[in-house]
Amino acid sequence: MNDASASPPADSPREEIDWPRFVALVQAHQRFLLTTHVRPDGDAIGSTLAMAAVLEHLGKEVRIAVAFELPPGLRFLDPEHKVQRLSGNPAVDRLDSVEVLMVLDTCAWAQLGEMAEVVRTIRARKVVLDHHASFDDLGAEVFKDVGAEAAGRLVYDAATALGVPLTPRIAVPLFAALATDTGWFRFASTSAPTYELASRLVRAGAVPDRLYKDLYEHDSLGRLRLIGLAMGRVETEMDGRLIYTWIGRDDFAAAGAIPPDSEDIINMTLAVVGTDAAVIFVEQLRGGFKISFRSRCALDCSRLAERFGGGGHRAAAGAYLTGSLAEVRAQVLDAVREAMP
Repeated sequence: MNDASASPPADSPREEIDWPRFVALVQAHQRFLLTTHVRPDGDAIGSTLAMAAVLEHLGKEVRIAVAFELPPGLRFLDPEHKVQRLSGNPAVDRLDSVEVLMVLDTCAWAQLGEMAEVVRTIRARKVVLDHHASFDDLGAEVFKDVGAEAAGRLVYDAATALGVPLTPRIAVPLFAALATDTGWFRFASTSAPTYELASRLVRAGAVPDRLYKDLYEHDSLGRLRLIGLAMGRVETEMDGRLIYTWIGRDDFAAAGAIPPDSEDIINMTLAVVGTDAAVIFVEQLRGGFKISFRSRCALDCSRLAERFGGGGHRAAAGAYLTGSLAEVRAQVLDAVREAMP
């Protein structure tokens, strides 16, 4: 689960989206470019691939361009190799012909990586389909529902509004989106409608046990070693209510791991009895630290992350800060202590 895609509590009210407006926009255009956030998770990739399949069912021309290499653990969702990294070569990227640029599962400049410049400069109509509380003005028409448990839910709603039936090409990535952003249906964002949607997706061709194995039972030895390094550094404060750890840039090489291997490690710290909030500092290859926040108390992670230029949901959010580990850790932990209820 990426910080940008962590899900809201199940009691978060659903927001009304103007689906007739969305339908009219889709019907009025032919050539679409889809993108999603860096450090992608199953919801980012699953919702993007599912939306591409929905649009292609309608006879639209669809391309997917992103600012990252698809992580090995998610490549099985894209057997047709539709997710392509932005090359920076206009002749290759062919952006001039795009009529609609659709951003899925984020509404934050910092989450777009190299695609941010494309979003700023492209002449195409811009649309955002997102479920996060954090919001940047991307100059786009926004279709947002912070009560949705996953961006995949919004893609399903869009397909329903467009009259597109569920097919295996749509159902499989949508199930991955829904399941990963709800922690395989164990997070507080899971509700009766979540299971109802999962049931529809299974009837349409998603196979849960196969997807679970592909998503969670293909860890590399490097990831296991990286987990060991992070767990060995765990520290607690506030009588165990706050737990935190860190991963250094050199740890990836030492463990034989890659940056995506650090995803979700923070969630493991929440298994400690008495823990209400967790923080992990992950040094980036380009420098600086990605900070992830988790809360299972009244601490609002999204507001905490926004203090550092990041965002996300109340229970899970992230940010990026430059500086040494000592500087970043002191700054962030002071803010967490101050915000803890």
